[in-house]
Amino acid sequence: MPVPADTIRHVPALVSGPARIRPAEAAARVVMLLLVAALTVTATGQPAQLGWIAALAVAAAPSFVARGHALLAPLGRAAEVVVTCLAAGWIAAAAQVADRVDAGFGAEAVLPYLAVPLLTAALRRRPMEGIGLLGLTAVTMAAGGALAGPGEPLGQPGYLAACAQWLVLGAIITFAAETMRQLLQPPDPTPQPYAEATRLLTQLRSVARSLPGATLDPGGISEHLLEELRAVAPGHRAAVLSASGGGRLVVLAQTGAERVDWETTLDADSGIADAWATQNPQTASRSQARSHQGGEVSSLVVPLVAGVRTIGLVILETDEPGAYPSSVVFAVTEVTGPASLRLEAALLFDDVRSLATNEERQRLAREIHDGVAQELVMVGYGIDNAQATLPEGAEETAEELRALRAEVTRVITELRLSLFELRSEVDRNGGLAPAIAEYARTLGTSAGLRVHFTFDESTARLPAATEAELLRIAQEAITNARKHAGASNLWVTCTVDPPYAQIEVSDDGKGFADTRPDGRYGLTIMAERAERIRGRLEITPRHPSGTTVAVVLGTPPRRDSVRDGVSAQEGE
Repeated sequence: MPVPADTIRHVPALVSGPARIRPAEAAARVVMLLLVAALTVTATGQPAQLGWIAALAVAAAPSFVARGHALLAPLGRAAEVVVTCLAAGWIAAAAQVADRVDAGFGAEAVLPYLAVPLLTAALRRRPMEGIGLLGLTAVTMAAGGALAGPGEPLGQPGYLAACAQWLVLGAIITFAAETMRQLLQPPDPTPQPYAEATRLLTQLRSVARSLPGATLDPGGISEHLLEELRAVAPGHRAAVLSASGGGRLVVLAQTGAERVDWETTLDADSGIADAWATQNPQTASRSQARSHQGGEVSSLVVPLVAGVRTIGLVILETDEPGAYPSSVVFAVTEVTGPASLRLEAALLFDDVRSLATNEERQRLAREIHDGVAQELVMVGYGIDNAQATLPEGAEETAEELRALRAEVTRVITELRLSLFELRSEVDRNGGLAPAIAEYARTLGTSAGLRVHFTFDESTARLPAATEAELLRIAQEAITNARKHAGASNLWVTCTVDPPYAQIEVSDDGKGFADTRPDGRYGLTIMAERAERIRGRLEITPRHPSGTTVAVVLGTPPRRDSVRDGVSAQEGE
């Protein structure tokens, strides 16, 4: 349902600054008045005709004292046009009587002043006023030529030619003023892309430091928005969704007694798709979930719009009919309006952070590959050459070289696995589970581990930044099991039902008997990553041996899953 007219907030128009006399503008008008005064005396030889110039000065007074006034300034410009055009007829007649200028061309003495009011209106970006002044010019030119008296200038070809010439020039001034304004305005220096990026990032850093904790977290902002909406609108279920690319949405936060499998495609016949396309709130008498038990339902979908771009949606649903009249819609939009800007800032911050993190990981991978890895390979070749040139009987030295060569090979293997980890990312078309499975298979093969998978992944997706953090946590858990546990089997479970997710890595190794500092540092890193996405890290012993590392995000659904889990063993 479109937004009622009374929910559209009025944005006040820009107003001019305080009325002040601008020296350049005043000087231009004075010079023009002096010019037409001199031309008038030259054309007529009658100082009495300067009365028209005095009348022009009076008409121009509002341009000096009330140039910013919404009514007086346009009336002043209209008065200037009327006086100028009337004066043109009388001065043309006087010039012809005095035999100074023939055939009505005396109008050329005063008509140049028309450029002043027309150009002023055009430079103030008032095209409709300019068109009105042109029409007023044509009418008063005819009136001035008809009422001028002796000589009847309106019937003189020279008068008509002069009037037509200045009407054409006035039209050019009116309709080409924007181009003229841009030419007269000094161009703004265009900053270089990296300089602009530096400026924006510096501003973002300053703002982020001044805000309270977690304010730039999309999930936290979404949960706070749902809390605010709970006070103004009824609802048994609610959610905040944002775009994830590929025409799909991701659930940032949701509330309700039960978890809901919301519709997340934008090409479906739903209030979600309509609200996204129209940028207007939509009400419906059906649920916006993929699977609903039926019964009376009222749903309200409100787009979150920042500027001209839709960045997300808020869905409210209740099991009562007609629960969202226009008054409730208005109250909801009053809350979602300011929240849209906060959420957009958080999403942009997430994007910048993800781009920076990925770029740094790729840089480190390149440096390791081109630096330490290549140097270790050369060390290995040197050991091989030393073994080949050993004299007979140096068995002890040969054994030490073989042990050293094995250690170099192990380090190179570890480096290659580290490169693989640094380059691993979640494919936006594949999902989180395939990315974890690829990493587990690669490390399991290198360590001779038998890897068992259990996946239960919804078609809905988590935010990209959240998926990236979950992948890194799973990688660290798998790496720790491979390096330190001495396990034979590895069990990897991935359950994703946005905004809920649980990644679990179990092994049948020796547990936490090993207290190596690097292992403990890995656990610290995993805990920090989990905290960053508002998840929790759980480490428990596995019976009869081994360890289970799990990261849990959100609360599990309270309904039966409609998806079948997939269980497979490595190599099958």
